[in-house]
Amino acid sequence: MDYGLRFAAIDVGSNAMRLLFTRVIEGKKNKPFFIKESLIRMPLRLGHDAFTRGTISKKNCDSFLNTLLGFKNLIDAYNPISHRACATAAMRNAKNGLDLVHRVKEISGIDLDIITGQEEAGMILSRNLNQYLKTKNNYIHIDVGGGSTELTIISSGTKQTSKSFSIGSVRLLEGKVQKSYWEVMHAWINKKTKSLGPIKAIGSGGNINKIASMLGTYKGESVNYTDIKHLIKKINAKNIEDRITILGLRPDRADVIIHASEIYLNCMQSAGAKIIIVPQSGLADGIVGQLYDNYKRNNVI
Repeated sequence: MDYGLRFAAIDVGSNAMRLLFTRVIEGKKNKPFFIKESLIRMPLRLGHDAFTRGTISKKNCDSFLNTLLGFKNLIDAYNPISHRACATAAMRNAKNGLDLVHRVKEISGIDLDIITGQEEAGMILSRNLNQYLKTKNNYIHIDVGGGSTELTIISSGTKQTSKSFSIGSVRLLEGKVQKSYWEVMHAWINKKTKSLGPIKAIGSGGNINKIASMLGTYKGESVNYTDIKHLIKKINAKNIEDRITILGLRPDRADVIIHASEIYLNCMQSAGAKIIIVPQSGLADGIVGQLYDNYKRNNVI
């Protein structure tokens, strides 16, 4: 018997593309349980082109279109109730981003939405992170991608404000982050958090998920600032080959994890957060949450 409701989500990031299949089981009192059935990750670094050349190369355009066509075939086989595809910073920055959106539609039939940084942060927060929030606490949510960092301030259980900054792991790798970018982000964090008192961080993104797993923590647990610094020092002491063969990092993670950690640590330090909670939930999870909410609204009996 086929239980539950099926949904699919595509996340076109700056460092990789992801396809997530999720089944939602409604338990007692219609409480939904989200079960990740499959996550497929394609290490295609669109951000390299977008942040250095301003346009995505023909070679990467071809790989991008072939990947989405493959994703569409898998979605058809999975047969979800609904699906959605979203693209983030690399596609926002690429001059040929909208042209690629049209080509994706022609070739695969997929409607690809290029979303803003605030939309991205909102979807990530909307579902799985809420279970880790306590209404009496203050939080800064730090979502680090290849091309941008989305920050959200949460207080009294409510989102207070959010902002997207053009600081990301791939941008840093390519030397495309100016000193002034950091200064603007630090000033924003200081202004928005100085009157809040004690604050905790919540981290999302593939790199903080990997850092948390390397530190032996489970989904939803927290890691502290000092432990992250020590781990990054250990990783930084190894060359790229050793990071891959000894530490087990993916090749497309091994060269950006140091840069991503710099962003998390800088944001934590500016906010005065000593720990960061890692729900291990990303944009694809947020898309699925949104799809489920839309389904429920449209099927109220």
